[in-house]
Amino acid sequence: MPKILIVDDEADLRKLLTDYFEINGYSVMTAKDSREALRKVEQQPDLVLLDINMPEQNGLQLCEKIRDFVSCPILFLTARIEDADKIAGFRAGGDDYILKPFSIRELGARVEAHMRREQRIQSKSSVRFNEDLVIDYTARELYYRERRIPLAKKEFDIIELLSTHPGMVFEKERMYETIWGMDNQGDSSVIAEHIRRIRSKLKEYSCANRIETVWGVGYKWPSS
Repeated sequence: MPKILIVDDEADLRKLLTDYFEINGYSVMTAKDSREALRKVEQQPDLVLLDINMPEQNGLQLCEKIRDFVSCPILFLTARIEDADKIAGFRAGGDDYILKPFSIRELGARVEAHMRREQRIQSKSSVRFNEDLVIDYTARELYYRERRIPLAKKEFDIIELLSTHPGMVFEKERMYETIWGMDNQGDSSVIAEHIRRIRSKLKEYSCANRIETVWGVGYKWPSS
């Protein structure tokens, strides 16, 4: 039974979401603040619903604190969202945004989509592209000359998408929609920021850049 952690200071919302997800076959844990959330995270949830605006420590700060120890999807719950807020959230390690007020059925569908994506990822095996670079899709880790290059969840998702389709050019908007699972128009600035961070990490580990820019279109992984 998949486990969900719901972190929100609104008691009524916690109860509503708990009832809904328990009826739909989930094991639900809840927390009203960051301190309680940190204790519950130790139980390794499969997905976290995290309110951004909480007392004491906001959701972005909490996400940054737990992301190094929790690899599961983290979905932010928020009453407002602008491009700057999105980028800040993704930099903190979040995977998706749910705007309040939301349709509980849409929320349920988004959660299911993230859970299915996690299961597909876990079913993949390790792939070695050459003697120096290894992408382990099962462990979701990237190695260069036997040194692990630390990647945030979405950074690895981008590498996974491109590297499993070598030679194929992906538009930024399509990458955004594929990885974030949203139906609305993709956010190219978010993709560009993640690509920049990936390239910076590859350079830090003396690994040549593997993500090619196709000017005016998007990005691709070399076919050979």
